[in-house]
Order: sequence, then C-alpha cells, then structure tokens
Amino acid sequence: MKSGILNVYKEKGFTSHDVVAKVRFLLGTRKVGHAGTLDPDATGVLPILVGNAAKACDLIPEDTKTYRAALRFGISTDTEDVWGKVLQEDAARPQRPVLEAAMKEFLGEYRQIPPMVSAVKVDGKKLYEYARAGITIERKPRPVTVHSFELLSFSKEEAVFRAKVSRGTYIRTLLVDLCAKVGVLGAMSALEREESAGLGLDTAVPLSRLEEMDREEREACLLPTQWLFRSHPVFELPPFFDRLIANGCAVNVEKLGLDSAITGSRYRLYQGGAFFALGEIREEEGAKKLVKIKNFPPDGEA
Repeated sequence: MKSGILNVYKEKGFTSHDVVAKVRFLLGTRKVGHAGTLDPDATGVLPILVGNAAKACDLIPEDTKTYRAALRFGISTDTEDVWGKVLQEDAARPQRPVLEAAMKEFLGEYRQIPPMVSAVKVDGKKLYEYARAGITIERKPRPVTVHSFELLSFSKEEAVFRAKVSRGTYIRTLLVDLCAKVGVLGAMSALEREESAGLGLDTAVPLSRLEEMDREEREACLLPTQWLFRSHPVFELPPFFDRLIANGCAVNVEKLGLDSAITGSRYRLYQGGAFFALGEIREEEGAKKLVKIKNFPPDGEA
C-alpha cells in the first residue's frame, strides 16, 4: 500500500473518525490519520494522511484554514449552532452596514473562548466530553487570528460568510462573538471547509466516489508525503553526511555549506535524489547544526 495525502470531501453526517475508518477499509491499511477535525454536521476538505504520511500530522506547516459558513439570526443555543438546544430567541436583527463594520474589528488577532463542544482539553479531558455529561467548564480565552472575513450574502434571517483563520479558530464562536458585538442573537447554520493544509475543494474526492474506484484508482489520488512540506526548500545531502543525518546525528552547517541558514528553518532532506526526512537548523553546543526531525520512508513502503 502506498503512502501519501488523500484530499477527502467530508459529507454531512460523518465524523472525521468515520472517514478515517472508511479510508482504512478502502485502502487496506491501519496507518491512517487526519489533519483537522470536522464536526458531523460540517462538510468540506478533510486531509487524510495514509501510511508513512500519518507521521506528519504534527509537522504540517500550513496553519490557516478557509471556511464558508452561514449564520441564522434570532436564536442562541448551547452549542452555538442550530443543532443545539435553543436557549434564547429574539426578534432583533442587524443592519448590513453595522454588521460589516463589526466584522473589521475581528481582523487580526483576537482572544476567543473555545466552545464547550470543542476538542480542547481541560484537565486531560476534552470539552465536548464534559458537555455530554451536562457539565460546563470555565474556559480561558486563547489568541487566534482572522486573516480575512468576508460577507457573501445577507438577509433579515441569515448571512453567509467566508473566513480565513489560524489553526484552532472556531468559526461558530467567531460568528456568535460577531453577533454579540452588534447586539443580536445568532447561531451557525452551515459550515463548509474550503481549504486546509493547502488542499482545496477543487481536488477533494467524496467518500462515495472513492468507494466506486478500484484500488489502483484510489492510490492514484494520493499526493506524495513531501507535498505537505512543499514550502520548505530541498537539500540533497552529500554522501556520508546523509547516513549520519539518517541515523540521528546532528551535523554542523559549515560542513554542509549551509552557513547562511537561519536557525529554525526547515528542509526537505534528499538522499540519492529521493526525499527521506524533514530536517531543521538548530543551535546545539554553541553551533548551528542540521538535525533530522523525522524520517519518511519512500511512499511505496507503507
């Protein structure tokens, strides 16, 4: 079984774990993970990491995601979306110019309190686990970044938005915070992730389509593992040093001709013309050195 990245379009009604389980069955491997949870009622891009690519979950450099979301005015719920228990109803509705002006105040960094239905952990337990038990936990606000916030359509009862945000931003909470800013009630009524880890809707394959394919066609949908690190430059290691790095040794940058490399910069490391690891420049013992972060065996060897 080949390794790589599968851009799945998650349809409504499936959890992210459901998608992982289905891909495991369709591709015949247990080594499957995902890069970013989507709620069952949400749809859109869900990057699935197959085989050795699953080792890259915590190393993906892309930290922004783009969403299209709908907001229904006039209600508030315990889950901040229309599928939760209605807590309040109100006839107040915002004016479009007021809403658009308030949206600008969320651009950049703002401190967001994660919703109780999120996977954020408190004392080793996920918030949604507390919520299922009927327990509300005090949550501390966390810094998130809104890179862009656009109003796509507006009516008296509902508005549709597109937002590009940092990893860890909850769109439902962004919309509820926006409503609070303009003095109305609101709850998210639809959510589609349009982009994640650099993957978009244009290349996303629905599970139903994957089920129709044979194994060869499914494997043809996989992007190579190193695609995740395409923003990092390639460095072909000289003979001898490639074996040192592969075995976990740190090598002075002067010996590799990387004297001008910046501490913290990362490289796709090549050995004999093939990608085999992700490396990083670090300060060790008073000197800059190239250190292997993680090995990635060839994509044909899951």
